[in-house]
Amino acid sequence: MKRPPFTPLEFQLVLQLKAAKLPMPIKEHHFHPTKAWRFDFAYPELRIALEVEGGVWKQGRHTRGGGYTEDCAKYNAAATLGWIVLRYPGGLLGNVAADLRACITLRTPNKVGGPINVPAL
Repeated sequence: MKRPPFTPLEFQLVLQLKAAKLPMPIKEHHFHPTKAWRFDFAYPELRIALEVEGGVWKQGRHTRGGGYTEDCAKYNAAATLGWIVLRYPGGLLGNVAADLRACITLRTPNKVGGPINVPAL
């Protein structure tokens, strides 16, 4: 049986983005140079990712020990590569437009036209 293009939560996220007139992200974006990790949705040019966390109330993959640990490794690796990863269980999908707008603002050139530089620690 063919998998539907979106899970119900992914579809809700896409509807939120469309309603807010935000650009559509790339689905299932491979981001890591050596691992097969993918983001549910991503804006690669801005290094912003959107992850839909399903099954959080019914002990789904994202909340069980092994799945949670693997997710942490993935998100930590993404951070070391300069990605902002926004995570959404179903109850937080209403925040996606405002969160994404804030992150796009962080990642776009400043008013004088230069890139925004984040100081190294």
